[in-house]
Amino acid sequence: MSGALSHIRVLDLSRVLAGPWAGQTLADMGAEVIKIERPGRGDDTRGWGPPFLKDMDGHDTSEAAYYLGTNRGKKSLTLDISRAEGQELVRQLAARSDILLENYMVGTLSRYGLGYEDLKAVNPGLIYCSITGFGQTGPYSHRAGYDFIIQGLSGLMSITGERDELPGGGPQKVGIPVADLFTGLYSTVAVLAALAQRNVSGIGQHIDMSLLDVMVSTMGTAYMNYLTTGNVLKSHGNAAANIVPYQVFHCRDGKIVLAIGNDSQFVKFCEIAGHPELARDPRFSTNASRIRNREILIPILEGILLGNSVTEWVDMLDPVGVPCGPINNMAQVFENPQVKHRGMLLEMAHPLAGTVLQVASPFHFSETPAQYHSAPPLLGQHTGEILRSLLGLDAHEIEELSSKGVI
Repeated sequence: MSGALSHIRVLDLSRVLAGPWAGQTLADMGAEVIKIERPGRGDDTRGWGPPFLKDMDGHDTSEAAYYLGTNRGKKSLTLDISRAEGQELVRQLAARSDILLENYMVGTLSRYGLGYEDLKAVNPGLIYCSITGFGQTGPYSHRAGYDFIIQGLSGLMSITGERDELPGGGPQKVGIPVADLFTGLYSTVAVLAALAQRNVSGIGQHIDMSLLDVMVSTMGTAYMNYLTTGNVLKSHGNAAANIVPYQVFHCRDGKIVLAIGNDSQFVKFCEIAGHPELARDPRFSTNASRIRNREILIPILEGILLGNSVTEWVDMLDPVGVPCGPINNMAQVFENPQVKHRGMLLEMAHPLAGTVLQVASPFHFSETPAQYHSAPPLLGQHTGEILRSLLGLDAHEIEELSSKGVI
């Protein structure tokens, strides 16, 4: 079966993570995604190793793991967009595309004659998505945007990490680049909404996506605590600000996440734990009272949970609907029976390594399943194919562009 977006062509001029993540997401839904890369160098992340993919003899290839995680299903076309010939090829490709993704500094592509207004002239239906750290307008619009900086500016780091007064406390970044990833996902939503509108109006539009905007928006539930009370939220480590008990506890042989989300679940936990009196205690009988008496309740629960192993607690609590689970390392994740059942690990053919492992898309469509056309492409792997089949260039024209360093 065809993918949900098998009728859509995406011109991906983005690099690193936020834009490429959007491009890969669209590719997984069946879109044809043409990745424009600099001749000889390509996407910055191609060199972000080690680790690098190993070839069939066990030697490092040129393909960094970071790059491999964000560019599945795309075609790579090397093109120097600083050259007039390269700019003209981009215009021709844009005229034949539905979506364009880019994350250049504000104004860069306009200087090349490749801004939204320039390309709208050749394709009024083009959906042009610009992804930057701070947006196309405002006092910070000229700044480069990096995930780490955005995590700090957005307030995310101020509520992440152990409590300030405890050992190891203080602001922490999240272990993955969430600002980039969320922006890639929000950008995907935005271009799909613009596609739906184009089906009605026939007109494309410019989408202005900002990493800072996305993180401020994504943290909305945390910000509502401040906006409602005027009190600045602080880090609670592995505990939640608005729910108790909702944190990590030590067990006899490891750590467990206990995520009790309502009073009835707390009653069930206390019964299984052999301490039903805790649920009847007015200090702990409601979530509001548990929050007010957090410092009393948590040490009591810590003593109880130390009495059994992680597996024993999961086996007792899960059947009665008390949310809990172990803290897996990455190897354990892919051994998890649910992860295996959902097919979240892929093995794809790769020209240098024979095969490459990939983390699957989370999309499970009943009629248009996710598409895994190809592994992340080698640099310039599809240059000739695209220029011939899509733009109609002959061998002599392609050779001339190559000799000039345009491709």
